[in-house]
Amino acid sequence: MRKLKKFIVGQLRIVPTALRHIVMLTFCLVCVSGTQGDSPARKAFQVFTKREGNLTRFFVDNREASEVTATFELQMVNLKGSQRLPFSATYPANQVTEAFTVSPVEENEPWNYSYTSHYTVGSMLSQHDDFYVYHLPFGPGATYKVTQGYNGEYSHSGSDQYAIDFKMPVGTPVHAARGGVVAKVKDDSSKGGADRKYENQANYLLIRHDDGTLGNYAHLSKGGVKVAIGQRVEAGELIALSGNTGFSSGAHLHFSVFKTRDGKGRVSLPVKFETTEETGITLVEGKAYRSSPVKAGAPVLAAKGTSAEGGGGSSQGGQQK
Repeated sequence: MRKLKKFIVGQLRIVPTALRHIVMLTFCLVCVSGTQGDSPARKAFQVFTKREGNLTRFFVDNREASEVTATFELQMVNLKGSQRLPFSATYPANQVTEAFTVSPVEENEPWNYSYTSHYTVGSMLSQHDDFYVYHLPFGPGATYKVTQGYNGEYSHSGSDQYAIDFKMPVGTPVHAARGGVVAKVKDDSSKGGADRKYENQANYLLIRHDDGTLGNYAHLSKGGVKVAIGQRVEAGELIALSGNTGFSSGAHLHFSVFKTRDGKGRVSLPVKFETTEETGITLVEGKAYRSSPVKAGAPVLAAKGTSAEGGGGSSQGGQQK
């Protein structure tokens, strides 16, 4: 989850004898826990305002490849909002959308406001298809052990409650567990370790599913993402190489499916998987699972290695917080 804080303070004074307007705007941008640097010329998410007389309009400029959910918190003096605050809403990708407005309660009295905004990639309106059965996120016929499952004691709590960690060597091909559109990537990090100071160094890939949820593949190798933002991928397709970046105690793949709760966070979702032996099952920590052959019509992709090796690991999820 990425959180972005902004603070703006504005003040208007109307002097009856001279009708003088004084507007002070102070901007402070603080990235609380982001992991993907944005170009100074083009922020992935921005909030800006426009004045029309006594009316102040708030706009969201979303340059992510997927919709985002933003939450606004305002402190106001002699102002009222067009939406009940705090206010959360989902905004479409690659466009500017008006969020809400504020205006004075008493027209001839001084007013001021300050606000904080947070955003998370994804839609809070998404509804997971609970009947969908996911592929294991590695090549057909390969076998890897689950080192941390749902509610894992090491780090699978909170927004990572329903994450799965697969023990696998660095450089193992990662395949899409479900089809969708690539929403966000990070693969420029080579740092990692069993310390939360590395949490924001995890490479990751987010795939937006057709029901609006997102698949998260984390701790990938540097330069290991094999697909591009905006690209459509199908279940079983090669998408990345596993790694050991970010908060990780050993080489592994961290996989989860989540929906956006609000601009401040997300909620992971329990999902079912297909293996060579069973379908529609919940994976169990400590057990190894073998992926099914690619179904008819799906691309046949080679996978390197068929068994788990290397150090086991766990993850807080790291990506795009």
